[in-house]
This record gives sequence, C-alpha cells and structure tokens, in this order.
Amino acid sequence: MIEAIIAGLVGLLIGSFLNVCIYRLPRDLSVIAPRSFCPECEAPIAWFDNIPLLSFLILRARCRKCGKGISFRYPVVELLTGVAFFLAIWKLGPTPVALKFCAFGALVITLVFSDIEERILPDEFTLGGAVLGVLFAAIVPMRFGIMHLFLFSLRNQTLLSIAESAFAAGFCAGTLWFVGTLYQKIRHREGLGFGDVKMVAMIGAFLGLQGSLLTLIAGSLLGAIVGLCYIWFTGKDASTYELPFGAFLGAAALGVGFFSEVFGRLGV
Repeated sequence: MIEAIIAGLVGLLIGSFLNVCIYRLPRDLSVIAPRSFCPECEAPIAWFDNIPLLSFLILRARCRKCGKGISFRYPVVELLTGVAFFLAIWKLGPTPVALKFCAFGALVITLVFSDIEERILPDEFTLGGAVLGVLFAAIVPMRFGIMHLFLFSLRNQTLLSIAESAFAAGFCAGTLWFVGTLYQKIRHREGLGFGDVKMVAMIGAFLGLQGSLLTLIAGSLLGAIVGLCYIWFTGKDASTYELPFGAFLGAAALGVGFFSEVFGRLGV
C-alpha cells in the first residue's frame, strides 16, 4: 500500500506536467521553458502556487496575480493521473506491467482532455505512445493473440509479443482509417480526423487486438449516445457538430485497460 500511495503522489506531479502538455503542445509551445504561467495574464506561477490539487484549493480556483478563474481541467487531470498510478501499483505492485499501465493512463488522460479542449490529439502522445507501447511489449508479454497463431513456430516470446503489439496497432488504425475514408466518400465530409487513427494505433500497441477492438466498440457507442444527447439538449446542428471522438475512445480505453488488464490480471 505504501508503494501505491507513493505512486499516487508521483501521479499527481505527472498530472501537473500533463496539464502543461495539454495547453502548450496544440499551440506549438515548448513544454520545458518557460516555467508555468497563467494563460490569462501570463504571469509566472510561483512553486507554492503550483502544488497539485492543493494550490487549486488554496487559491480558490483563481490566479493570484489577475484573479481570473483557473480551469477545473487542471485538478481533474492531476487527480485522474494520481488515481491511475495508485491503482496500477496497488493491484500489480512495483512491476514492469504496472509501469506500463501508469504510462498508458498518463497518455490517454492527456489525449482525452486535449481533444475535449482543443480538438487536437498531439503526435507526441499518439505516435510516440504507439512506439512506447511496442517497446513495452518487449518487456511485458502481450496476452495470447492472433500473431501467436500465425507465428506458432516462433519460439522467441519477446518477438511474438512485439509482433502482437505492432499488428494490433496497425490493424486497428488501418480499420478505422478505412471506415473514415468510406464515410467521407459516401457523405462527402470528414467523419474522422487522422489524429483518431493514430490514437487507435497507440491503444492497439498497449492493449493488443482484443482490447483495442473492445475499446473501439465501447468508444463508438459512448460517443454516439453522449453526442446525440448533447446535440438534442443544445440544439446543435448534427450535420456540422464536431464530436471529440478521441475523448470517448480514451474513456473506453481507460475502462478496458484498467478493468480488463489491471484488475483482470489478478482475476478480479
């Protein structure tokens, strides 16, 4: 439990950095320099005003300098990342597989809020995440999948795991790209952004074929239900409304990844 609590605290700090990425990457700004600043008045934020969760409460969600409101996205991202890290270490212990799902949680949480806020899914987290997922497959064996059937004569389990991860990434991304292209041909308007395709590749690399397909199904259903309800309540034009599909994919991926993989590995 001590390890899990420490991991949760580290997750809060990582979440604070992810907030920087969510704001800066879509604007092509460096995530390293300058130091954190208020988006409204651009005043540098002192270290004591940049403590995850605590500073938000102490400042009552307002900038100390200009008094403008601080988005609730900041504590939510920090809290979700902290919870993801806590759950991964709590259930799996300080192991490589737990580290894999800490990284997966951080990537997905960033993409969800980036899509909601900016309608952008940064390549650093989609393509970079896909590469990271394949690398993790070398040290954390993927579950039995289709490549184990096609490459049954291959004895090297590390190569099998990498092949499984890479195939899931390519197949799921290709399938979603094909569906999006077909939709565009039929409806003569873009139905999916290419960022969604790259995000699915990342999810496939981490979760494998079964997990990523389940994510696609759950994310599509969730997006359809929530999107239709939102359009109905707000009176938006359904033909022009841009649904943040990546956000729904991310929510589904977190559910599948943590409830199926993290808890499922222990038979919970």
